[in-house]
Amino acid sequence: MKLAVPLSLLLASSASAFSPSATSQTTNGRSTVLKASRREMMEAAFTTTTIGVAFLASAQPALADRDFFLTEPTDEFKVNEEKAMAFKRGQLMVKGQFNKLLERISTESKTEEQLVGDLEELKALITQTGGLPLGIKKDEMVKIIRRKKAAGFWPVPVEYAYQAVIRELAYQQSPNTEKDEANPL
Repeated sequence: MKLAVPLSLLLASSASAFSPSATSQTTNGRSTVLKASRREMMEAAFTTTTIGVAFLASAQPALADRDFFLTEPTDEFKVNEEKAMAFKRGQLMVKGQFNKLLERISTESKTEEQLVGDLEELKALITQTGGLPLGIKKDEMVKIIRRKKAAGFWPVPVEYAYQAVIRELAYQQSPNTEKDEANPL
């Protein structure tokens, strides 16, 4: 209803507003040359501008109907914010556990038993939390462990424990438990 005036103006304008007059067309053999005077081009631009201004002027009242603004948060919003804060607090606690464990792997663990124990504890923590917490990326964790590996002492059982951590993390990030019976592999 509010767009009826601009729409009627648009329909009432001539369809040839963007094209030059028919008398200015000349044909030279294969190609058609269109000639338009500066006056015709200015009239077309003026008509287009007038229609656009009329359309925008009529669209403003439609936007003015949206005068409803929230002054205070709703109860639903407050409940959702509380849930988000509880989630963030839980993720920060889990991140603290991961950081302590990764710090212990990189600095304190010197023997094979300590390294295997810490990596198994890391695997259990990944399983318990369902992956990595917010703020810890897989690449960062792998870099910390590989830095320890590059330092020198890294026996075979420690490598097995490290590979188990990587497999568990990959499973937690993409737990494809559906069986595809059509594919034998």
